[in-house]
Amino acid sequence: MKKSIRNRIFSSATALVTTAALLAGGVGAAGADPIKPGQPVPLWSGMDVSHYRGPIPQKNGTLLREVPLDKGAWLPAAAKASRILYTSQNSHGKMAVSTGAIFLPKKPAPAGGYRIVAWAHGTVGLGDACTPSAGDRYLRDVKYLNHWLNQGYAVVATDYVGLGTPGLMAYLDGKTSAHNVVDSVIAAQRSALAKFSPKWVVVGQSQGGGVAMNTARYATEFGKGSGVDYRGGVSTGTPAHIEDVLQFAGPHFPPFDVGAGMTSYILYVLAGFRDARPDMKVNQVLNKEGLKWVKQSETLCYGSLHKALDDQKVSLSSLFAKPLLSIPGIHKALQEYMGTPASGYDRPIFVGQGLKDVDVPAPFAISLVTEMYLRGEPVEFHLYPKYDHSQTVNGSLKDSTPFVARVMQS
Repeated sequence: MKKSIRNRIFSSATALVTTAALLAGGVGAAGADPIKPGQPVPLWSGMDVSHYRGPIPQKNGTLLREVPLDKGAWLPAAAKASRILYTSQNSHGKMAVSTGAIFLPKKPAPAGGYRIVAWAHGTVGLGDACTPSAGDRYLRDVKYLNHWLNQGYAVVATDYVGLGTPGLMAYLDGKTSAHNVVDSVIAAQRSALAKFSPKWVVVGQSQGGGVAMNTARYATEFGKGSGVDYRGGVSTGTPAHIEDVLQFAGPHFPPFDVGAGMTSYILYVLAGFRDARPDMKVNQVLNKEGLKWVKQSETLCYGSLHKALDDQKVSLSSLFAKPLLSIPGIHKALQEYMGTPASGYDRPIFVGQGLKDVDVPAPFAISLVTEMYLRGEPVEFHLYPKYDHSQTVNGSLKDSTPFVARVMQS
């Protein structure tokens, strides 16, 4: 695509996003990811590896350990479930470990084994207490994942490296998280729980929507030689081109209160980004309050961080001493860290977007999909006028279910 076309798309999207935020009275104020009060108590299933110091084989997707999943962390539609520890890459490009969960449906396996739906979860937080396989799963997502189990698919749900394992989870680092998803599917092939088909798809929401897009772009490459067969993906609430707006953050931008939800998201991004890219020296643009809140975001789950920010009436712009753009090369670095690919997809990808979404407003997804269409990418786009950020997850199933069935059979 010509650069001028791309710039026009980005400029229009930014203008629309700003207007939407002003009209909504603050991005993130409604339709957000579900909020759970307080910090959850993890259910480790007898496998607490938050301080893992064991060997880490230098092969992606190596299954290191598998234990029965604590009943408190089960999906109601599951017949069997386990918690796994496996190898994958972190945001520094080094081999690390991740945990995840495997759920089997109550339907018998088809010939060739259970086909896999790999779940890329949305925002839960960065602290180990937020780990989904340790029981911290939204009821919205439980309903969604139950649906796929009831369709006869196995669900493999990574936690991403750094959630429940050493290191910091790289929030919105799509490429690293894509490794974590692909490697969870590879590891599941070695599970003692059942026989699995090599065919799989990725599905994801919000943070996980961005992960799903990156997984869709790189799954064939990352899974090469492992025996798995990537067939397609589903992304909802896709956080595309966020870096193009985030780069302007500073003492005077945004010029309005974006709310505790969006402020939480940006704090998670800053925490993950400064860990992955220490060369960018993010700390130098934050003031004392900003440093404090970024540090707190490394341990507080979404509900706790949201409440704390809301209670103290913290505004995003008040956390900066200087604009992010004062850091040389910041936009390129943010693109490398959290950019969503617009080309290179070798399998169909379904993108669902709620028009009432004020957490990831529709222009973000529309700008990405427009670029993908212009590039001839295999994207299928569904816009839901009546749905917000959270409602789109289950509301899109009427369209994504036949999509997944179709790509699995192709």
